[in-house]
Amino acid sequence: MRIYVGNLSFQATDADLQELFQQHGEVSSAQVIIDRYSMRSRGFGFVEMPNGSEAEAAIAALNGNEHQGRQLTVNEARDRREGGGGGGGGGGRPRY
Repeated sequence: MRIYVGNLSFQATDADLQELFQQHGEVSSAQVIIDRYSMRSRGFGFVEMPNGSEAEAAIAALNGNEHQGRQLTVNEARDRREGGGGGGGGGGRPRY
């Protein structure tokens, strides 16, 4: 199961995420998302846990908990394609 972890400290690393979630089961990957231009953390990341029940236990245990001074938002990651559709066309005056 892929897990979204939001409101991370900007100092949090992949290793910090891995260590935090390993307390609840096997972690196959942990990644803090980095801004490609500033090379700084964007304040969120993703953890992959192969065992669904361990992943659900980790979500229940860690959502709302404090880590490095920040209250975490932890939930099952949604697939990007499930997000909202693209923006609609603008109404109003025709463009000439």
